[in-house]
Amino acid sequence: MNSRATNFIKNFSYALTSNLVSIFVSTLVVLIVPKLIGLNEYGYWQLYLFYSSYVGFLHFGWNDGIYLRYGGKEYKELDKKLFFSQFYMLVIFQLMIAVIIFGSSAIFVIDTKKIFIFEMIAICMLIGNVRYMLLYILEATNRFKEYSQITIIDRILYCVLIIVLILVGIREYKMMILADLIGKFISLLYAMYCCRDIVFLKISTFYFSLRETVENINVGIKLMFANIASMLIIGVVRFGIERSWDVSTFGKISLTLSVCNLMMLFINAVGIIMFPILRRTEKKKLPGIYTTMRDVLMIIMLGALIIYYPLRTVLSAWLPKYADSLKYMALVFPMCVFEGKMALLINTYLKTMRKEKVMLKINLLSLAVSIIITFVTTVLFKNLNLAIASIVIILASRCVLAEMFLSNILKIHLYKDIILELIMTFIFILTGWFINSWFAVLLYAVAYITYLAIKRKDIVNTIKNVKLLSIIEKI
Repeated sequence: MNSRATNFIKNFSYALTSNLVSIFVSTLVVLIVPKLIGLNEYGYWQLYLFYSSYVGFLHFGWNDGIYLRYGGKEYKELDKKLFFSQFYMLVIFQLMIAVIIFGSSAIFVIDTKKIFIFEMIAICMLIGNVRYMLLYILEATNRFKEYSQITIIDRILYCVLIIVLILVGIREYKMMILADLIGKFISLLYAMYCCRDIVFLKISTFYFSLRETVENINVGIKLMFANIASMLIIGVVRFGIERSWDVSTFGKISLTLSVCNLMMLFINAVGIIMFPILRRTEKKKLPGIYTTMRDVLMIIMLGALIIYYPLRTVLSAWLPKYADSLKYMALVFPMCVFEGKMALLINTYLKTMRKEKVMLKINLLSLAVSIIITFVTTVLFKNLNLAIASIVIILASRCVLAEMFLSNILKIHLYKDIILELIMTFIFILTGWFINSWFAVLLYAVAYITYLAIKRKDIVNTIKNVKLLSIIEKI
């Protein structure tokens, strides 16, 4: 086995370990916490998680630019003095924004609980964005061991603190928010230690590297806005639900989406290590790698949808307060298929080929559609079923549009595969929504076996050509 294959396995194991830890913590949070705290407390806690998920964009693409410009380089090649200056310029910038958020929430927000949430969001932004600069540097330069350790420290501390709170009988969302911030802060300290030759230099080496900052932001802001638009596609729908229904309903729907997002963590284990690898790969090899990885991913993801049927039964028994909202999993569970493909393959390839503008245009178009549909479903019709169903429709449309563009660049034909996947998704939604029995499992299983039969030649070719190590050896 060559050294690149060995490095890939090591990096994958690091990423997989950190994601398994994240899955464990997320499972605890998703399944245990809502059973122990009230609907309103859970709703406010989900509100913090919802809003804080967007604070990563208040660096205005600074970190994204570093990730794109230096992706694939060796850590030892970096100009440490330059990055030292960039790091502390970002710290100062984030401090200024945090002060503005604190002041604005006190002036413009009336609800005292929401004032607290916005103040904690300001702290989360400061800690998170500074930490992400270091994480992006480690990720871009293939230091996945340290990257994973930082993530694990964050999640383990968070998990331990949540368990302690539960054991001592504390059920307040405020304490759970503080637990999240403590985990992030301690992991930031460790990230600073991992990058100590960047963070801890003499103050005399600091200089205002405005040109570097502008270049990073200029490159990264397109990717940042693309990511913002991507998150807002679902975020707008959630915001519409939060405005048109009460906080308890928002919490219930958030639980359903959280369960669906658990599947994404496995995909991210591969996704985070693919970018620096693809940046070092010859362009002529990219189409073959894409089709192989795509076949493997879709076979796994479409098969994994069958987990929904027993999962809903178990969750309904475990969380009876949320049983009425878990039915919506039938509508949104297929988002894992489309979001997984976007995260692992399409976005990674577009970033590798520096097509951030394309990502931005596609996501902005999808966001515009999301805004229109959300207004119609949550304001005009005020129909929760339609609002939630729109999530998977919009995500599927975006995925198809992006993949058609990418297939033209790579000169590969995917029309048949895309149509098959849409049919499978449609069958899953119909059986899951209208058939409330185990007969739905049988129907979807038959459809999946039929899908495998249609794809049998592609599956054979995939097994012949590429197991994962074979791809890496050819890279």
